[in-house]
Amino acid sequence: MSLRRRTVLRMSALAGAATALPFSGATDVLAQGGAPEQLGRPAPAVRPKFRWWWPDALVDTGEIAREIRQIAAAGFGGVEIAAVTHSMDTQLDTVRYGWGTDAWRAAVEAALREARKRDVVVDLTIGPAWPAAMPSITPDSKAAAKELAHGTAVLEPGGAYEGPVPAAVSEAGAGVTDQRLLLVQAVRVTDGSSPAAVPVRLDQATVTDVTAHVTGGRIAWTAPDDGATWLLVAYWERGSGQRPEGRDHTTPLAYVVDHFSDAGTRAVTDFWERHILTPSIRKLLKDAGGTLFEDSIEIETDATLWTPALPAEFERRMGYSLLPYLATFVEKKEKYVFGFEPALDKAVRRDVMEVVTELYVEHHLLPLQKWAHTLGLKLRIQPYGLETDAVHKSALLDVTEGESLGFKNLDDFRCLAGGRDMGGKPLVSNEAGGTAGGAYSTTWTDTLKKLVTQYAAGVNQAVFHGFGYADAPGAEWPGFAAFSPYKGAAGYGEAWGPRQPLWRHTPRIADFLARVQEVLQTGVNRVDIGILRQKGYAGSGLGAPWFTSDGVPVGWTHTFLSPRLLDLKSAVVRGGRFAPDGPALKALLVDGDIMINREHTLQLDVAEKLLGYARAGLPIILIGDWSDAHVPGLAGPGDNDRLRQLLAELQQLKTVHTVADRPDVPEAIAALGLTRDVEYAESSMLLHAHRADRDADYYFFANDAVSKKGSTGTRITHDVTLTARTKGAVPHRLDPWTGAITPIALYTRTADGRVRLTVDLRPGAVTVVVLARPSGAAPKRHATGTRADAIHVAAGGRLEIRASAAGTYATTLDNGRTVTTKIPAVPAPTPLTSWKLTVDDWRPGASATETAHEKHELTLDALAPWTELPGLADVSGIGTYRTTVRLGREWTPAHGALLELGGVFDTFTVRVNGHELPPLDQLTRVADLGSRLRPGTNSIEIEVATTLLNRLRVSRPAVFGGNRPQAYGLTGPVRLVPYGRATVRA
Repeated sequence: MSLRRRTVLRMSALAGAATALPFSGATDVLAQGGAPEQLGRPAPAVRPKFRWWWPDALVDTGEIAREIRQIAAAGFGGVEIAAVTHSMDTQLDTVRYGWGTDAWRAAVEAALREARKRDVVVDLTIGPAWPAAMPSITPDSKAAAKELAHGTAVLEPGGAYEGPVPAAVSEAGAGVTDQRLLLVQAVRVTDGSSPAAVPVRLDQATVTDVTAHVTGGRIAWTAPDDGATWLLVAYWERGSGQRPEGRDHTTPLAYVVDHFSDAGTRAVTDFWERHILTPSIRKLLKDAGGTLFEDSIEIETDATLWTPALPAEFERRMGYSLLPYLATFVEKKEKYVFGFEPALDKAVRRDVMEVVTELYVEHHLLPLQKWAHTLGLKLRIQPYGLETDAVHKSALLDVTEGESLGFKNLDDFRCLAGGRDMGGKPLVSNEAGGTAGGAYSTTWTDTLKKLVTQYAAGVNQAVFHGFGYADAPGAEWPGFAAFSPYKGAAGYGEAWGPRQPLWRHTPRIADFLARVQEVLQTGVNRVDIGILRQKGYAGSGLGAPWFTSDGVPVGWTHTFLSPRLLDLKSAVVRGGRFAPDGPALKALLVDGDIMINREHTLQLDVAEKLLGYARAGLPIILIGDWSDAHVPGLAGPGDNDRLRQLLAELQQLKTVHTVADRPDVPEAIAALGLTRDVEYAESSMLLHAHRADRDADYYFFANDAVSKKGSTGTRITHDVTLTARTKGAVPHRLDPWTGAITPIALYTRTADGRVRLTVDLRPGAVTVVVLARPSGAAPKRHATGTRADAIHVAAGGRLEIRASAAGTYATTLDNGRTVTTKIPAVPAPTPLTSWKLTVDDWRPGASATETAHEKHELTLDALAPWTELPGLADVSGIGTYRTTVRLGREWTPAHGALLELGGVFDTFTVRVNGHELPPLDQLTRVADLGSRLRPGTNSIEIEVATTLLNRLRVSRPAVFGGNRPQAYGLTGPVRLVPYGRATVRA
């Protein structure tokens, strides 16, 4: 996807006939001279999606088709079909309506058929709920998820044990009937520890394999009489018995597959091939299929994560046997049971998870992705949940995905983006809108405030959580929702759709999101600094040294790399940039391992690569004293000495600068001569992302009102300096709400050719600035300064100033000339306090899916929340506010006005004199009425849509009654602020 330069320039040329025109990636339409009104609606491929919750297959195919039409009409480009029933108290008949049944196939086919008609993409989850599970296996099957359970027997010095092999201390999961004894070890408890300690400290040098002493399920062994306590530890390999989340989805029951073996992945693909992929579904997937989706890797066991091939694969990959060190990896309820010396524990556990990462990639991710491609699908996975290399997995996946609910901060998304960009993949998807306790109280404005910050961190696709199928057994008004009620409370995630008053305005939200995503899917993501971490975890919430806290607030951008990314073809240095065809990083930063208290640990091959990069001209920043450096896993002979030698050589190079600690990073930045692509005075609330294609640079800016502790939620007005890769590029502003693109009238150039302009954003608001070559119809002159309130490019490429007061205003042009422009008398601002309010009250109807409506009419002398207005305290729905404004004969076509709405809950539209305004920024809440007003009486109408919470508090008090009521409506203050406008004689 690319907003090619000729698209931008053609739009600029057309701006001679209109102040602002819709933008789109529809280059061919523009090139053919298509009328502007034909543009502005981005293609379905860049539109947001919904996670579409079904109560398994208890759905009606006619309703399925209807819901696809509803989703398409609202401007969404895709759905992800997910069998999720967490809210249900009733167990469905899974023989008839389970996942993978005839009914499931029929419903999926109906969805695909209607989606093909409506240009909607259908994604399918890999199994019922999550994690990946199949009804074709049992807990004892080779393909089922495995665990390693342990049992112990305590022996005093010289004590003898004769009896059954110690049984597992963790109870086997339901349905698990088989277990295999892997081995039995004897090991001495270290002095100062005891068998009751957590963890029990063991002497690794005493680990002894005593499996040969087992006969007929019994073991006889005598401990040495050395004054120490000894343990017999038995290791039992068995199925975990883990099932997918929620109630039963299938008959027979589905069990989670082994995500680290070929057998587990074959269980998935074989079931699909035999039971789901009918000839018609196969054909429809080619036409309307999108991705096969797998949720986060939530492999759960009260024992130890396991796969039978682990010991052999560990020895083959790591060069030493895992078995003598196995005790340090054993867990019970996610806590380590045993430990050796702490440094040894960390090394072995790290090595185990490195192997687990490789097994997951080689036996699950890549085979599943290859198979998906044969169906015409791509693979989308949330690659976190275990302590594995999610950054690396993001480089391999067709689509990597994070989540708004589980991720702790923006750096969690930057981890996924680092992998995506190094792997040359197009998307970081986001399970968006998940809010704990947010069912039927989630607002679009709050959702957008959070989402736009995630866009700035690398996200460029939103899959909203979610759209609920209409009905299910036991559902109450307003219908079935997968996670509401949840454990007796409101639950999480919103059930968007026509059941919600907010749905009336949702198409405008969808168009806004699609335009943002179109920009953020254009070209490649450009980033200043790469943070090289020793481990590629995602979801930890751990930030980048200095850059997260101090660099981002002044314009620096960063991303995260894991060691495996350095093996990719993109990992080269050219022109002083790392991965020049991707993120084009200006430097790499290496700190100690943040996951283990910043220990100075680095792989040998990584140190060798860093040395090569630095010699090729890449700046590298090292933090700390690395004289104590060691390799991260179990060290081989001479490994640590070799590592220290490499690091010493590295630090001798002019392209490398070492600082004492994180606060000293600016010292390295200055010493290495590094500059950022975007520069501004410190602002903890301004975020941005930079995309670039061969013709233009695209800068996305957002006012962060939510992501940081202490976010002020205040307006930002900042001068920013932008780097343009094209000499002489001029700035344009893209408005994602309307699709309008306009040349920017006021900016300056720095001595080195960068563009300096002002970004003015209210909390949560965004803007996009495009730097591209000027067109023949671009303004001949631009302003470098003005005393007026604002200056714009108007029809014909004219410069036009605006001011809210009469006067003569000086404007300085880029040729150095100063011109004056007169603004005649301007009426004073007018507060609008008197309104007629009509409310469409949404109430429970005759069934769970029917809504009754009641009308309320009020005359207001002052605005207030509905909770404070007569008869509206418990009302949810749509409110229409009407008022009139009388303007005198002095009002002329040279006047315009801003309508400041003040407080609004939640979404809104505005009509003036019977004409609806183009989509308005739902975060800024200021409407430019332009020339729509006239002398005499003018009507103004504001429509406001709400959530359903206030009604549900009284209609379903057991679930929603504990929630605080929301302050619905237009609460103002509302002001009409006139301005005068006049052409600058340039």
